[in-house]
Amino acid sequence: MKKIILSTAALAFSANLAMAQDVVRLGTEGAYPPWNFLNDAGQVDGFERELGDELCVRAQLTCEWVTNDWDSIIPNLVSGNYDAIIAGMSITDERDQVIDFTQNYTPPDPSAYLAMSEDVDLTGGVIAAQSGTIQAAYIAEQGATLVEFATPEETIAAVRNGEADAVLADKSFLTPIAEEDAELMIVGPDVPLGGGVGMGIRESDAELRDTFDAAIQSMKDDGSLNELITKWDVSSTF
Repeated sequence: MKKIILSTAALAFSANLAMAQDVVRLGTEGAYPPWNFLNDAGQVDGFERELGDELCVRAQLTCEWVTNDWDSIIPNLVSGNYDAIIAGMSITDERDQVIDFTQNYTPPDPSAYLAMSEDVDLTGGVIAAQSGTIQAAYIAEQGATLVEFATPEETIAAVRNGEADAVLADKSFLTPIAEEDAELMIVGPDVPLGGGVGMGIRESDAELRDTFDAAIQSMKDDGSLNELITKWDVSSTF
C-alpha cells in the first residue's frame, strides 16, 4: 500500500510537468518485433507502443511517436529530436554515462544465438549482431569474429546467406523467427546481458525521468506491466 501511495503522489506531480511540456516525443526504432515495429498501416506497434501509450496516460502527458534508426538513436535524443527513447534498450553503464534511464520496465531478457546448424562454432566463428547493441559488445569481448549490421533484419540475412555463422540478439526477437523458418534454430546456451530494459532520457530532463519512473512503478504495483509482458512475450515477468 505504501508503494501505491508514493506512486500516486509522484504521478500527481507529473500533471505540473504535463502543463509545462505540450507534447512528449517518444523515439523508437520500429524494426524490432515484438518490442516495436511498424504495422500494415505504417504505425508504430508492439509491446513498447502499448506500454508507452499507457505510461503517457498515467503521467497525464500528450505523447507522439517518432521512429529513428538504431545506430543514431542516442545522439538524436541528446540533440533534441525527441524526448525519450523506448526501443528495447538495455540499461548499461556505458550508455548511462551519456543519458539517464528510468527504472527497468522489463527484467533482463536473455540473449540467444540463431544459426542454421546446431554444431556452429559460437566461440571462434563469425557472429552477427546489430551495431551499437549489448550483443555486439559481448561478441567483441569473447573473441569471436564480429560482423555488425545497421538493422536486425540484416543480421538474420547474414546467417541465411552464409556471411555469418550465427546471430546473437534478444531471445524474444529470435524465437518467432526460428519457429517460422525450419532452416533456422536457436543454438547454444542463453546469454544473460544488461540490467533490463528502460526508457532513455536526456540527463537534463530529470523531471521527465521521474515522471515516467512513477508511471512505470504504478504499472508494476497493479500488475498491469506483467500482463503486457506476458501478452507480448518479450521477457520474464517481475
